[in-house]
Amino acid sequence: MRLSLGMACPVCFGDANAPMTIAANNGIWFMLAIVAVMLTAFASFFIYLIRRGRLAARQADVPDAGGFPPRRGQEGTVQC
Repeated sequence: MRLSLGMACPVCFGDANAPMTIAANNGIWFMLAIVAVMLTAFASFFIYLIRRGRLAARQADVPDAGGFPPRRGQEGTVQC
């Protein structure tokens, strides 16, 4: 069975100015934008974690108010 030109949809037939073709193109651009936003948010979250980790590491190396360096491995323990 052979389809006539009248039965083809505008997307399949190739009419670039048809509303269905424009809507399909807009849908593709919208989905690409969502993917780009999600990848940017994912990368931003990891950049935030890296910066926060570096800040915590810098603050751990700062001497306390008495001028003594922080003691490693003795936090939260009582020494008699």
